[in-house]
Amino acid sequence: MATVKEILTETDFAPVISSLPPSTLLIIYFHAPWAAPCKQMSTVLSTLASTYPSDAPLAFLSINAEELPDVSEQYEVTAVPYIVLQKDGQTLETVSGSDAAKVRAAVEKHAGVSTGDSSKLGLPPAQAVTKPAQQSAGLESSNGSTGGAKNFASYAPSASNPKTAPEYPSGTQTSKEELFERLGNLVKAAPVMLFMKGTPSAPQCGFSRQTVSILREKGIRYGFFNILADDEVRQGLKEFADWPTFPQLWVDGELVGGLDIVKEEFENSPDFLNDYSVSSQRNTGSPAASEAQAQPV
Repeated sequence: MATVKEILTETDFAPVISSLPPSTLLIIYFHAPWAAPCKQMSTVLSTLASTYPSDAPLAFLSINAEELPDVSEQYEVTAVPYIVLQKDGQTLETVSGSDAAKVRAAVEKHAGVSTGDSSKLGLPPAQAVTKPAQQSAGLESSNGSTGGAKNFASYAPSASNPKTAPEYPSGTQTSKEELFERLGNLVKAAPVMLFMKGTPSAPQCGFSRQTVSILREKGIRYGFFNILADDEVRQGLKEFADWPTFPQLWVDGELVGGLDIVKEEFENSPDFLNDYSVSSQRNTGSPAASEAQAQPV
């Protein structure tokens, strides 16, 4: 029977792909050990693979999205679990999320129904996740506090303490020009702005989680915007920045890039973003003065 093969290093990936006949259907599964839905999906794919004979023209590959970032970037993985169905170098279909029935249907669509009795797999339904109310914008000191004075990870401005990155009412219809004007203000809402999935205290994807970890480790004070709370910003920023994935790090209104570029910048220059560290004179770890903050419209 077929099995799921774990790809451990990026140098292993290309040889494995090239060793397979072009007619082979590849089921490439991106996961992360910290993501609970991936545990379910791992079981689903192992069970599904076992219903096909070992000589079937298909291969199940498993990849830790965080450990193999170049491969993840190649397939534009921004959340896990994420499954890519590929044949002869062409992507046939992708499935994002934990809907086991959808994954099974996609595999059987392109590979044919397995010779095993897949009706007895007992695949669980998609996980229903009720997310707690999240902040969409705020400001965090990268070490989570400013000398014990305030925890910016739970920063929730009051009327007297304006938001660093203003929210717009949900359902508000705006033109492209208005949206780009808003985005232009958002990327400058703090000297360093991170557009991420979730919040620094509760990241919703591994790449956002890693970026937050790096900024905290380096002691950088930054503003953040939760793109999951505002789909208009999420979609508009891709075009505005000409950068299709998240997280995105902006400095003084200019795009730096995603996780890989942030890593490279710090590797190439240990002093990268040093002017924005909590310990620098330029940033004292408290919110900017009201007149310096972006105001809600």
